[in-house]
Amino acid sequence: MSRAVRTSLAAAAAVVLLAGCSATSAAPEEPTETASTVTVEDNAGSQTIATPPQSVVALDNRTFETLSDWGVELSAAAVALMPDTIAYTEDASIVDIGNHREPNLELIVAAEPDLVISGQRFSDRDADIAALVPDATILQLEPRDGEPFDEELRRQVTVLGAVFGKQAEAEQLVADLDAAIERAAAAYDESQGVMAVTTTGGEIGYLAPSVGRTLGPVFDLLGLTPALEVEGSTDDHQGDDISVEAIADSNPDWILVMDRDAAVAADDPAYAPAADILEGSEALAGVTAVQEDQIVYMPADTYTNESIQTYTEFLNDLADALEAQA
Repeated sequence: MSRAVRTSLAAAAAVVLLAGCSATSAAPEEPTETASTVTVEDNAGSQTIATPPQSVVALDNRTFETLSDWGVELSAAAVALMPDTIAYTEDASIVDIGNHREPNLELIVAAEPDLVISGQRFSDRDADIAALVPDATILQLEPRDGEPFDEELRRQVTVLGAVFGKQAEAEQLVADLDAAIERAAAAYDESQGVMAVTTTGGEIGYLAPSVGRTLGPVFDLLGLTPALEVEGSTDDHQGDDISVEAIADSNPDWILVMDRDAAVAADDPAYAPAADILEGSEALAGVTAVQEDQIVYMPADTYTNESIQTYTEFLNDLADALEAQA
């Protein structure tokens, strides 16, 4: 099987499992597999993987919680990127290759992986890794631009479920996400304006509908009405610059928040929780979302997690808040 550098992210979204090398025509929704291999579609195309994988390296933050919950054993991983809510951080047998900024990729070679689960912060390292471990399959399931974000989350866990024989567990994760989306969408009143923000270093960053980091896709998932739209918005991990005056002037009925520092700097004495920044701001005291206690925070580990479980938890929290104010 070719291990060519993955430079194209144009593969189909559906998981396709083939029985051995035969030409059976099982539908993507009802895959079949042999006892020794499974063929799936990732961002680069068709990948045939020996099952169960004997040495797994995990690099994608979105997958850590899922793999941990399924009891998947790892040879090496970007443990430095994991929040302490992930059990792998307590497993000394996992070789830590470090974070994405200065990873020790040679440790991946030493792990002799047959499967490397890449994505998110490590996506631009795929070529280097492929060159170092040419016999390994690099599975790249980072959500693709232009595809519905919720479908990409479903695709990711469905593929992983096929690889690790956890199809039932993957189906449950998808069902849980679907139920959370349905609850929140049903409870939301589209006449109410919503703003999404992130906090870091004591500052507030604007997370734009659709494109904003982490919370942007939630606008599309639920059909939320933006309280403010800023031209030229980005997906910057710290959000776009915005003044508290701009937030106050837009007067959102709801504010959705990702506390970036809660995941990476909570032990810093200078850490300022998002709730203190937003709810303690005099400039925001007259905003409807503040006055009516209609601020919903993402789980504390979101910035270094962003798994399907994270979104399900947040959407259920949002649904709880929306239903309580109905």
